[in-house]
Amino acid sequence: MKGPDKRTSTPASAAFQSLRLVFVLATVLWASFFYYHFAVLNAGAMRAAVLDGASADPCRGRYVYVHDLPPRFNADILRDCQNISDHWPDMCGFVSNAGLGRALADPLDGDFTGENGWYGTHQFALDAIFHNRMRQYECLTSHSALANAVFVPFYAGFDFVRHHWGYDNATRDAASVDLTEWLMRRPEWARMGGRDHFLVAGRTGWDFRRSNNMNPSWGTDLLHMPGGREMSVLVLEVSLVPHSRDYAVPYPTYFHPRSDADVRRWQDRVRGLERRWLLAFVGAPRPDNPYNIRQQIIAQCEASDVCHQLGCAFGTSQCHSPGNIMRLFQRATFCLQPPGDSYTRRSAFDSMVAGCIPVFFHPVSAYLQYRWYLPKHHETYSVYIPEDDLRSRNVSIESVLRAIPPETVERMRDEVIKMIPRMVYADPRSKLETVKDAFDVAVEGIIDRVDIARAEAAAAESSFGHAMEMFGFGTK
Repeated sequence: MKGPDKRTSTPASAAFQSLRLVFVLATVLWASFFYYHFAVLNAGAMRAAVLDGASADPCRGRYVYVHDLPPRFNADILRDCQNISDHWPDMCGFVSNAGLGRALADPLDGDFTGENGWYGTHQFALDAIFHNRMRQYECLTSHSALANAVFVPFYAGFDFVRHHWGYDNATRDAASVDLTEWLMRRPEWARMGGRDHFLVAGRTGWDFRRSNNMNPSWGTDLLHMPGGREMSVLVLEVSLVPHSRDYAVPYPTYFHPRSDADVRRWQDRVRGLERRWLLAFVGAPRPDNPYNIRQQIIAQCEASDVCHQLGCAFGTSQCHSPGNIMRLFQRATFCLQPPGDSYTRRSAFDSMVAGCIPVFFHPVSAYLQYRWYLPKHHETYSVYIPEDDLRSRNVSIESVLRAIPPETVERMRDEVIKMIPRMVYADPRSKLETVKDAFDVAVEGIIDRVDIARAEAAAAESSFGHAMEMFGFGTK
């Protein structure tokens, strides 16, 4: 006599299978619950428990933990500076003096010298400058669970240069892949899945988003790869890709004050200068790009007796002299800032440091970029002339600027001068007391973003808990 057919389903076995499925799903849900609860919330509870007992702690809410990366991610890259001189001439000189470059020696009037805080700083040297400033940050902690943010001192911008030309994409991405794999193995990463981590990539965001570029061989894919896209990244120009985590910070300028007094003295100086020129332009033409408006700007400036410009065509050296650039900006009321190779320009920050009112021709050049640094109402510190108006040759830049009342010009210049501290990176080997520089603003901005991410994680955990209770899995 045959036994019952084991393939035949009975009501009892079907119920058992259903219960087992519910049990498995509940186990998975509880595992997720415990991860969020202990990895995210308990870290916050630990941080609060320590800081609640120190209400007078000046670092409360400002602690940063710095990953001790293997030197292949930073120091070794700088040590290799002489091997990329064909693509970045004198890189070794540019990364000297804590990333500030060589001290300037001004043979004309002695204003722009290293003693006064002036250096031949490269526009793409921010990786090293920021890292050295972070070493002096007053709220560092060796306990990652107490940190409000986690800094990753990877020199992404320098890494871009050494492998961009003449290499395949796998080589370009090698250091970034190595970094993200290293980070994702760390317990600090598991706490928030990397959303409390940040790094500096001292170039435009497009240089680290190859998958989003029209050119499939341009740059690395750091901001698009797993691990990279979870972190916040400080760049010189954001890509404006939806849901991205890159944030724009100022280009490094030539001025790196050592004290609050250095900043105040410079502000007083530019406030009292006589402005000989109504407008000025420093930049090279873009003859290979007929859509670029620089040729129209150069032509209008040449035709005006109140405009002065420095010739920056290939083979000339005027635009490579920080003293010449800053002297022109100091003597001009308005400084023209059209797009160049990208929408943003280091020149915009150099001109504002000189107290010159910037004139922008595209909203992405400033207004959609530096939200932590520039006033929301852009008309208070700048002039906007749509490039399409200029391209159609219907608008005279000089006429637009002459039409601005003198009292409005004075208010705009005062606003620009007031912004100077936020536009500069202090000398990493010294310390500002009360003045907040571009570094301080960036760290505050990142911590605010991490706080938002932490609150979102807590809200998600709370919603998850309510959902569990609805299905009868709540705790008593």
